[in-house]
Amino acid sequence: MSIVKRFITESIKKTEIDEFLQKKLERAGYGGVDLSKTPLGTHVVIYAMRPGIVIGRGGETIKELAATLEENFNISNPQISVSEIEVPEFNAFVVASRVASALQRGVHFRRAGFWALNQVMDAGALGLEIVISGKLRTERARFEKFRAGYFPRCGDAALKYMKKAEAHVQLKPGIIGVKVKIMPPDAMFPDKIQITEEMLPEEKAEEKEEKIEETLPDQKTEEPPEKQTEEKMEAEEASEETVEGEKEEE
Repeated sequence: MSIVKRFITESIKKTEIDEFLQKKLERAGYGGVDLSKTPLGTHVVIYAMRPGIVIGRGGETIKELAATLEENFNISNPQISVSEIEVPEFNAFVVASRVASALQRGVHFRRAGFWALNQVMDAGALGLEIVISGKLRTERARFEKFRAGYFPRCGDAALKYMKKAEAHVQLKPGIIGVKVKIMPPDAMFPDKIQITEEMLPEEKAEEKEEKIEETLPDQKTEEPPEKQTEEKMEAEEASEETVEGEKEEE
């Protein structure tokens, strides 16, 4: 198998696993999966809002998932670990599933889109784009975008930091698609420059002294041999004087 085919097959397998887990762990607040090969097997990290549902009682659910991944998707010795999503608003899968569930409950698409937009931007995201497409109001399919914040579409920052996700929901008019793109607050952009104030020479000297004190181990300073001999001589003279004073008293 060539390198190109191998990468294509691996990406297809990851997409299939992602879709399977998204349907299986919908109640757990599924937020994505990471696959990495190790010498012992394949390490599978599942991100979820409620890890207890993924693990199950006594680890029953996680054992079933490991068995199905090994049988249906040909993953060698899957070792599954569950990671809790700390901030759900910065996870594109969670936001897309929330919008899809709101549409399924009968909420108007504009209300659902603006609700998710305000929620993510209030959490501190740099930018967000939500696209809801399908038969929204008429028989003809169309799409509507909800955008806010700083949102670059191309370049290294967009490829490296942008988080994307898609969700679909079946309604009476047809299938409605939800696309979410989030720019998290920890993204670094080349056009944003941080200017640091120049430190005074006194502060620099203090910092250098602190670093030297931290790096050097606590070693006992040994006195030179000359000082040691002088101290011994003084101690001997003091002892002789005390002995002579005692004899005179007697």
